[in-house]
Amino acid sequence: MSDTVHRFSHQAMASPWEILVAYDDAIYAGQAAQAAFEEVDRIEREISRFVATSDVAQINNLAPGVWARVGEHAIECLKAAERAHADTGGAFDVTIGPLLACWRNPDRSPRTPSDAEWAAARARTGMRLIEVDMQERRVRVHAAGIQVDLGGIGKGYAIDRAAEILKEWDIGSGLINAGDSSVYGYGRQPGQDGWPVGVGGVGEETAAPYRLLLRGQSLSGSGVQVRGRHIMDPRTGRPAPGKRAVWALHPSATTADALSTAFFVMKPEEVAAYCRLHADTSAMLVLEGGDERLQYGTWTLCAAR
Repeated sequence: MSDTVHRFSHQAMASPWEILVAYDDAIYAGQAAQAAFEEVDRIEREISRFVATSDVAQINNLAPGVWARVGEHAIECLKAAERAHADTGGAFDVTIGPLLACWRNPDRSPRTPSDAEWAAARARTGMRLIEVDMQERRVRVHAAGIQVDLGGIGKGYAIDRAAEILKEWDIGSGLINAGDSSVYGYGRQPGQDGWPVGVGGVGEETAAPYRLLLRGQSLSGSGVQVRGRHIMDPRTGRPAPGKRAVWALHPSATTADALSTAFFVMKPEEVAAYCRLHADTSAMLVLEGGDERLQYGTWTLCAAR
């Protein structure tokens, strides 16, 4: 493995992306990183609800019962979302948009909806309202006004696909960072046993208190520090209380991304039970009103300072 690390930057999915590559040839490393970034851009064009021509925008404009053919990325993200929804007992749901909207003013400040508004939003929310046909690569909805948002899983999915591109280019060691909220490392940084990343930082801390070495793993985080209480509990239809920040660790960036959202709304005992049942998953929680890091699963951490 090369002792040289090259860093490449890109803007995608409303976030700064970075790819770090351990490789001798800087030009070749840059070409591999560019190929990975181009894949991320293709994915964004297909799954972003903010792109008018995307498959997700098409789904969100469907009349009930009408099938729409979609591309590979949208269908795979939706199937991954279905699995995450089932595995977490409904704590992860990509149809949460109507509920989120009714708990916010136009300026994104919090509000409390009327009972009628809340009931109407709940009627348009739920994975049961989406039907995915993998074989025919098509989707239909079973209620009007469904709003699919793959933001809680899309970055992780794009990271996994970008990592596949790097490996196809015979890049044996690299790190992909999507806006510091989701990061995947494989191989190792020169002089290390993996790729070091910070974990556990909340509030006014200028640096994360712990360091984690990623080697074939992805770390994803969710919290309230940047965007406020933007995470809804699909099971209750209300904003999720009780936590300041959550991290999920898993070999798949797609899964880690979904789990960091799900774990934010799940009770600590539910998260602990999930990690016991899934040996490849670890979680860290910081509860509201405290600084203690609750850890579930297997963490190998060292002090970052």
